[in-house]
Amino acid sequence: MIARGGRSIYGAPLGILMLEARFPRIPGDMGNGTTWPFPVLFKVVPGATPRRVVLQGAAGLLPDFIAAAQELVQLGAEAITTNCGFLSVFQAEIAAAVSVPVATSSLMQVPWVQATLPPGKRVGVVTVNKAGLTPAHLAAAGVPLDVPMTGTEAGREFFRVLIRAESEDMDVDLARADILDAGRALVAAHPEVGAVVLECTNMPPYAADLAAELGLPVYDIYSMICWFQAGLRPRRWALER
Repeated sequence: MIARGGRSIYGAPLGILMLEARFPRIPGDMGNGTTWPFPVLFKVVPGATPRRVVLQGAAGLLPDFIAAAQELVQLGAEAITTNCGFLSVFQAEIAAAVSVPVATSSLMQVPWVQATLPPGKRVGVVTVNKAGLTPAHLAAAGVPLDVPMTGTEAGREFFRVLIRAESEDMDVDLARADILDAGRALVAAHPEVGAVVLECTNMPPYAADLAAELGLPVYDIYSMICWFQAGLRPRRWALER
């Protein structure tokens, strides 16, 4: 057997482009290494703060994300994802700049989940910032522009800590309440919602609670990346001979 070289790091095929932030990355958060049941490579993109990406449309950051993605590929990443659903706006450009599969946003699941629902039911989206999630973000992820959607801007903790960066600490119970409030508002305003996709990569810690509260399937960046990874490393089955 010949062992093939040419990389700096082996055994971690998924590369994650991280925002530059200081809030806590609790288990379930994309930026917590214990979240993943497989090894990953993290790369923080300097200057890509949540405020700049979410509230300012990631203006001027495309070259930095491309350079970071290329660095991860050089290290050994066989696929690239990102730490913010709002980076769907860079999907085409990053995919064109690297030679590996790219999945920038949890929002890319919306068409897949819609295909599973019965007639008359629609996918709804819970996002960290409804006001900032523009038609350009949605179109880049293949999401219908009239998708039912709610945000956490009016909440007490989640938006305040993650986007406004008013504290490096977070009250997890209040953050959970913000997600549950947004989910309840979504289905109250849109009773046709039959499943929910969480845009924000910091929301997976609360997905199980939201699914139990709403009685609906809930999908997030964790569900998408586990699917993504399954293609990179398909399970090898022991077959009887």
